[in-house]
Amino acid sequence: MKKQLNRILILLLVVLIAGSAYTQALQKPGKEQVISDALLNSLETWHYSPQKLDDKLSQRVFDLYLKSLDPNKRFLLKSDMEQLKQFQNRIDDELRQGTHQFLTLSNVLLKRRIADIQGITNEILKQPFSFTGDETLEVDPDKREFCTSLGELKDLWRKTLKYQTLMRYIDLASPEEHGKKQLPANRAFQPELEAQAREYVAKSQKRAFDRLLDDTEERDNRFLDAVATSFDPHTSYFPPQTKANFDIQMSGTLEGIGAVLQEDGEYIKVVEVVPGSPAWRQKGLKANDLILKVAQGDNEPVDITYMPVDDVVKLVRGKKGTEVRLTVKKPNGQITVIPLIREVVVIEDTYAKSAVLTDSKTKQKFGYISLPSFYHDFNGGSRSSAEDVRRQVEQLKKEKVAGIILDLRNNGGGALDDAVKMSGLFIKSGPVVQVKDKNNRQVLKDPDSGVVYSGPLVVLVNSFSASASEILAAALQDYGRAVIVGGPTSFGKGTVQTFVDLDRLVSNDYAAFKPLGSLKLTVQKFYRITGASTQFKGVTADIPLPDPQSVLKVGEKHLDYPLPWDTIKGTSYRKWPKAPDLKSLKQNSAARVKNDPGFKLIADNIANLKEQQQNPQSLKLGKVLDEQAALRAESDKLKNLPGEKDLKVNGLRSQSGENDPDASQRAKEWHSQIAADVYVGESVNILKDMRK
Repeated sequence: MKKQLNRILILLLVVLIAGSAYTQALQKPGKEQVISDALLNSLETWHYSPQKLDDKLSQRVFDLYLKSLDPNKRFLLKSDMEQLKQFQNRIDDELRQGTHQFLTLSNVLLKRRIADIQGITNEILKQPFSFTGDETLEVDPDKREFCTSLGELKDLWRKTLKYQTLMRYIDLASPEEHGKKQLPANRAFQPELEAQAREYVAKSQKRAFDRLLDDTEERDNRFLDAVATSFDPHTSYFPPQTKANFDIQMSGTLEGIGAVLQEDGEYIKVVEVVPGSPAWRQKGLKANDLILKVAQGDNEPVDITYMPVDDVVKLVRGKKGTEVRLTVKKPNGQITVIPLIREVVVIEDTYAKSAVLTDSKTKQKFGYISLPSFYHDFNGGSRSSAEDVRRQVEQLKKEKVAGIILDLRNNGGGALDDAVKMSGLFIKSGPVVQVKDKNNRQVLKDPDSGVVYSGPLVVLVNSFSASASEILAAALQDYGRAVIVGGPTSFGKGTVQTFVDLDRLVSNDYAAFKPLGSLKLTVQKFYRITGASTQFKGVTADIPLPDPQSVLKVGEKHLDYPLPWDTIKGTSYRKWPKAPDLKSLKQNSAARVKNDPGFKLIADNIANLKEQQQNPQSLKLGKVLDEQAALRAESDKLKNLPGEKDLKVNGLRSQSGENDPDASQRAKEWHSQIAADVYVGESVNILKDMRK
């Protein structure tokens, strides 16, 4: 009996030990939990404005993740959303506990709907489409609710597939002349082209569905990014491959087109065109363009619907000298094919450049400086944007210019130190910007008590002028030193980010899970010398000019969950003694702009953009061709604005490029662009008024 009791006790002990080991195994976190914990710890420790892990944060993550899951409301039904809403206030609890019920359910529901839609699209695409009826498709998901039934979802997909087939039909019917697609002259319906277009759409949709079904890991990464982005739009989770692509993009070690891309719904959006890159020099591709297809030379284009940005980057990159063709949708709705030859960045085009603008009537000279970014060589080199601009200002002074235009349009920022030093070229001394982290405030001052240039100064900005551009423009505006001209407001990015390698935050116990990726997080905020932040509101132009970008969703205020505008204590500074009379300058400019033919065309373009944003997409062949023809005609007019006919543009002798034929040709093209730029022309007129 005693022996039997001992055997039972030993057996119980073995069971207890096994059970304990099993429990420990269950409690050991997986890779997703390790990344999630490292992410949250970093955000809570280092983010400028850490958020509590509560229901409010849970709601933010919920909204952001579902936007990434079904951005165009083409898969999930309203009933699916109701099921998911039970987790709207529970994601914070799941993050704490390491559970994944929300992710699991969302994946199950999405895969179920993808299977439903696959059957629906196969059925729809068996029958030819007619493009004669006055049918429309609402392409803006913000203007649609989630469908309430499969029948309603089927009708949405029928219209979507009809639109895709129509656009492919027009592409097939469009002849190519001089390397550019022309709209078809023959408008008679061609059934064989419709069949080819439908077959292409069917293949594209199959690839898109296959990508979505094989996208589980990508969806997990998007969830982690939603957690990060819920703190602010510039805080992001970078999976290892995405971080590698970011590093390549920053170092420029692979040939490509020179565009910063990000996922935007089902397509890829151009966020920024890199100065000096093929896309920048060719001028066709712009920020806010949507890339729909990518083709290698004359090969058939690949539809990139629902393709992860990493895979799109692989399609866009290639050997130097080869051609890639991008089918893009412009913000005004125009569909166009942009051919680009892959090259490395032309380094000289990334630097500050200047020119002398001469009024042929009065013989007055004005200086013009274009600054694509606030660059600085931190690897031991001596090149910096502040020193380059200093040299060019000094050269322009030797030309006895009557005023200078500093063009910061499309300048997304860069080295803060250069923005501070550059401000100092135009003021005697004093504070330039305040930088604040969670605990401390620092005032950055002009390091040089001298003034390099004290004459009339105009700073040109637009909606894409951001960060360091806004610091410089704000400082010169606050001192009354320059007149800020251009788009109504700049971008409104008044924050600083840094990268954290998540691998460094976990112990060697989890070495098998590495690499974990990186976190880009916001750690500081910029404030003007007045105490007002440049965050969210940006810099308001002293003299606003009509700007098509102003009607697009460009800027911090259009992003999800941006950090707010606020104020801190201002600093002591002395205003510039010869501040311009802004009221009279603004009145004179408005009178000129009202009667200027170039600005009239821009005003018409703005009105058309507003109208197009309100109207759904027509699915009638004749009407779509008319719309595309009108958009192309308007685009051609905007490319050939009259500019100031009395303005002659010449480069400085030091930038003539006379011994380099390629550089000389690029300089001629650049001078032609300046001469036709109505914003530069009006800036010259403002400088003339400042001289009176």
